[in-house]
Order: sequence, then structure tokens, then C-alpha cells
Amino acid sequence: MRVTQSMYYDSIYGNNNSKLNRELFDVNKQIASGLKIQYAKDDVRTFTETMRLDNEITVLEQIKTSTESGYKVANQTDQVLNEFTDSMNRMRTLLVQAANGTNDETSLDAIADELRGIEKNLKGLANTSINGQFLFSGSKVGTRPISDDGIYHGDDKAMNAFVGSRNQQQYNLTGADLFLGEEKLRSRELTSNVSNSNLLDNTALTPSSTLRELMGDKDEDENTVNTPYFYLRGTQSDGTTFKKKIDTLNSNNTVQDLLDEIGKAYGNTGSLDVVTVRLNESGEIIVEDKLRGSSKLDFHMVGAIDYSNSGAANKTDIDDLDSGETTYPPTGDLYVKEFVKSGLEPASGAAANIEGLVYDRTKFEKSGTHLSSNVSQILKKTHLVTENGMIIDTISPEKENAFADPSTLLSEVADPKKEINPPTNPKTYTLDGSELTLSGTDTAGNAFNVTINLKNSANGGSTFSPDNGATNYKIFNMDPDGRDAVDADEMTYQQLMDVMNMVVTGTYPVTEDNENDYDKAIKEAELKGSTYLSYDGKIQFHDLQSSGTNGTKAEIALYDSNSDDFTKEASVMTFNTNNALTVRDPKTDFFKTIDEMIAAVEDHKLYPDASSGHLRNVGIENALAKMDDLQDHVFRMHSKIGAQSNTLSTAQERTEILRISTMSLRSSVVDTDLAESSLRLQQLTTNYQAMLSTVGRVSKLSLVNYL
Repeated sequence: MRVTQSMYYDSIYGNNNSKLNRELFDVNKQIASGLKIQYAKDDVRTFTETMRLDNEITVLEQIKTSTESGYKVANQTDQVLNEFTDSMNRMRTLLVQAANGTNDETSLDAIADELRGIEKNLKGLANTSINGQFLFSGSKVGTRPISDDGIYHGDDKAMNAFVGSRNQQQYNLTGADLFLGEEKLRSRELTSNVSNSNLLDNTALTPSSTLRELMGDKDEDENTVNTPYFYLRGTQSDGTTFKKKIDTLNSNNTVQDLLDEIGKAYGNTGSLDVVTVRLNESGEIIVEDKLRGSSKLDFHMVGAIDYSNSGAANKTDIDDLDSGETTYPPTGDLYVKEFVKSGLEPASGAAANIEGLVYDRTKFEKSGTHLSSNVSQILKKTHLVTENGMIIDTISPEKENAFADPSTLLSEVADPKKEINPPTNPKTYTLDGSELTLSGTDTAGNAFNVTINLKNSANGGSTFSPDNGATNYKIFNMDPDGRDAVDADEMTYQQLMDVMNMVVTGTYPVTEDNENDYDKAIKEAELKGSTYLSYDGKIQFHDLQSSGTNGTKAEIALYDSNSDDFTKEASVMTFNTNNALTVRDPKTDFFKTIDEMIAAVEDHKLYPDASSGHLRNVGIENALAKMDDLQDHVFRMHSKIGAQSNTLSTAQERTEILRISTMSLRSSVVDTDLAESSLRLQQLTTNYQAMLSTVGRVSKLSLVNYL
């Protein structure tokens, strides 16, 4: 076979030259760019792996940025709560000094002044911001959380940092948790605010004292046995209201016997106590709930004794005791003892001579153009929503002990007494047949007395009447399939407040049963006044037509129509009461509690005392108990934000390690090893030069050499 020049070129030079040039180009490109590949076509596997690692690095950088931002907020919150703790420690020290009994009024005033300064500092800390964003406003970071009156204006929304795939970590502490949080393991404790001493010798009253020493003895004859009557009302820890007349004791029984009877009314038995009832050093009655996490316990009591033993004190309607006297010894025979005072005005028609008689037939407190109730509407622990006698729903656990909102059903808060017939198992109750009284004066100064009849649809539905039943306005539901008077068990707080707003502004529907007229009246009333629930579940009214200078002419009282008749069932609902003072409660209201504590020092009161100053003052001893609870709550919140900070810090460190590791892995996948590439370049260059040398030498051979 003859060897041609073309064959020689192709076999020795052509193919090798192209291959070596490509390899030289690739290795030079790798050295210049620092990358093994430039395009997906260069190496699909390497390109795919690089894109995956690039995505991981991007995500890790996002996590790092997120956790760093969250950590800054959490860490700043931690520092602020350190200052909170220091301020509260100083406040507690001052309260202990105030409670030692050696301070004169001047010293107590000086302590109160310093306490007010600490309160101002705490409000400043509560309004701490970073770069214009408030720490404790929840998600409303542009809203100043605490106003000058101590009311919280943020929300309860948590803000979370992204710390991994499907993994978030809260980094803020909302003011709703810090200032209004709930301690599920805390029990509610109440105290009366009228001091009691031995009426016979003015010594301290003890549980072993006789009821004769508590209620007095007009003829001072120990052989005379009188019968005292005690009218007890309140709410048990599960939301059940009760009304009981204690008429089984005589003047020879002890105060402890009375305390035991009070305990029985709350459900105490020989083997199980659900409440603890005791006396404090000032002779005031303390009721402590054994059930933790409930804010429903309530207490009110009035005592009466007829020294003539004619039975005049044995009344069924407590208004009849209004003819008695509270000054001891009385000029007449009927002596009435008050255990609780509030300073609230009785509703129209209620007993007015003796303030302590009135429990829930009291007028809302007036402040300028605002009227406010004093009882928070709180969901019961258990509740059955029924339809035609069948249980269709129950309250979810997270709503237990929660404040009502406009959409809350009255039946979720009320204590209906009427059992559905035939009874279901478990027994189910209904508000059908219950009646509320709304009395007072409207914004024009005109008196009103409205009956709100709660009825189920089978009985015509719920209505309200301003004229003893001559006119009955339907309270319409919002059913899109056909509106009619709302079922008693389906009526919401918004529907109740709509009725109140129409009545208090004097705006009634044109007709009794036309839904369009009803809606029109609601809208017209909203231009004159606003009825709403406050942050702590209390019904409020704002007169939009009156000025702050003159205040509103409106007055409101809202109560169960059976309220003071002891022959009838207890009230299904209470809205404004002359009740016992709250010493401890699962629900926290931080700045309201701080104000109450300082007011105790300003009033120079060691224990509650309605005889002077602020009637609802808790006293310095109780202020210390409140401070202990506040400090425990803040400590728990501090621990929570500390844990969040630690978690975010750990996430930062872990993310940085992962980011570096992923970047190293990416480098090993796609980055060029310069030393290896340089060696490869030298090898390829040598090979190329050898090939060229060989080609040059072979090209000089003659035909004889080929042969």
C-alpha cells in the first residue's frame, strides 16, 4: 500500500492537533475562569450539582439574614426585660417598706411618688423601639403599644424568623402576652372591702367570734338568741351563677360557721373544697378559687338581723331591706350589714338607701362621654351549642376563659337555667325565656326601661320592648336564607349591643318586624353613639354627640330581671356589679394592676377599706400579692424571650456552618484546582510540542526512507 501525504497528515497530525488544541483551550479556560465548566453542555452532571448547591447557599443566606434580624429584636427585648425586672424589684422593695406599718402619711406619699416615677419608666420601656419599630406591638410595629392611660394598642400576632425548611422561630414578645397574658396555673382570689370588728367590744373579729359579735346585739343580753340572715350572690369558677339566702344560723353560731356556709354555696362538700373562704386581719372575707385558670369567681353578700325577732329581716326580695339601718347600734330593730361597697349608683327602681344591698342592678360608670361596665364577659369552661335539643358544637379548649368579642354568643358566656325538655344526656340548657332589663336615660336625657326577651324561634324569637310589652321589636338575625327574630341561644353580643345602642341614642325602628327598618335604625344609631366591647371584654358606650366638657346625659344599667328576687333563679348574666375586689387572677392587666398597687399606697391603706378614699382600693398587703404575681408573669415572659434568643443564636451558628460547608462542597464540584490545571497545561504543552517535533522530522524523509 502506498503511503500518501494526506494519509500521513491525517493519522499523525490532523486528529492529534485538533484534540490537543481543544484540551489546551479547555484547561486555559479553567485557569482563567477558575471554574471546571462554563455551560451546562460542558458537563451536565457537574452543572446540575452546582445549581442545587447554589440554591442551598441562597436559602442559607436568607436564613442567616432572617435569624440575624430576629436575634437583634429578641436580644433587645431581653435587655429591656432586664430593666423591667430591675424596676419591678425596686417597686416591690418600696411596697414592703410601705407595708411595715411604721410610716407616717408623709413617708407613704414619698414612697407613692417614687412608685409613680417607676410606673412612668415602665411605660417608657414598654414603648421601646428599634429603627422606629416598637418591640411590644406584635405585628403592628408602627403603633405605640402603651398609651398614657396604660391601655395596650398592639395586637397578639407573633413574628417569626425563617430558620430552615418548613421551620420558623418566633422572635418577638407581643404586648398581648407581656401586658395582658394569662397564667393558667394561677387561681382567682377575691376580698370584700368592708372591715368588720367585734361590734360588742370593738376588738378584732376572728373565725371563732360569734355571729352575735359580727351582727351586734341591741339589748346586750347574751341569752337573747337572734336569727341573722345573709343574702349571698356570686359566680362559681365554672361560670355557674348562684343566689342563696343563709337562714340556718343563729347568733350563737361562729363566724367560721358562716364561712363554711359560704363555701357550701360555691360547691364545697365534706370531702372536697372547691373554694377556700377565710377572714383577713381586718375582718374582711377572702374567697379563693381552688380551680386554677378560671377568671369567673364572683362574690357579694349582705347581712340583716331583726333584733325584735319578728322576722322582719326574713325577706325574699332584697330591696325590702332598704328600710334597715347600717349604723350600729340602729335606732330601729332592723340592722343591715354591708360586706361589699363599690360607689356605683343603683339602677332606677333598685334599693338606694343602702349601697351594699345592690349587686348587679348598678349603673355603668360615667367618664365624660363614655359609659363603662365593670364585669368582663368571659367564655365558660364548657358550653354546648344546641339545635332543637341536639348538641351540635362545643367550645374549643383554646377559647376557655377567653374574653368575649362581638361575634361571641350570649349562650357561650351566660349561665342558662332552663333545661331543654325532653332533657338530653348530658343535660342541656337554653336561654329561652330569660329576660334582661335595660334601664337608664338616653343621650337626650329621656328615661327608658326596656325589657329584652330572649326566646327561641319556636316561641317567636328574641325581642325588645320599651313599653312593658305593648311594642315588641324583633331582634333580627343575619341569616342570608331568610331573616327573622334571632334564637335566644344564637344571639351574639353584637346583636345585644345593637339593641343597647338604639335604645341609648333614642333611635328605634319604624316598625316592629321589618328587617329593613331594623337595619336602618342600627345605622342611624351608630351616627349618634357607639356601643362596643373593650379589650378586656367589658361593654362600653361612647356618646358621639356630646362634648367631653359637658359629658353625656346617658345612663345605663343592664341586668337580669330576676336579679334581687331570692325566690327566683340566679341571674343568667351580669354586666355591672357591686362585687368583691380582685386580689389575684389568671388574667394579667399589667399597668392597671400597677396603678391599683400605687393607689393603695397613695390612700395609706394597709387592707381594703371602703370607709374612706377610693372604695375599691385593694390595700398595700394585697398590692404585694399582686406584685408577686406580676413578677412571676414577667419572669416567665423573660424566660420565653431568652429561649427564643438562644434558639435564634443557635440557628445563626448552625446556618453559618452549613453555609461554609455547602460553599466548600460547591467549590470542590465546580471550582478549578489551579495546581492540577497548571500541571495539566504543562503536560498538554509538552505533548503538543512533541507532536510538532515529530511531524517536522517525519516531513523531511525521502521516498527511499518510506520504502
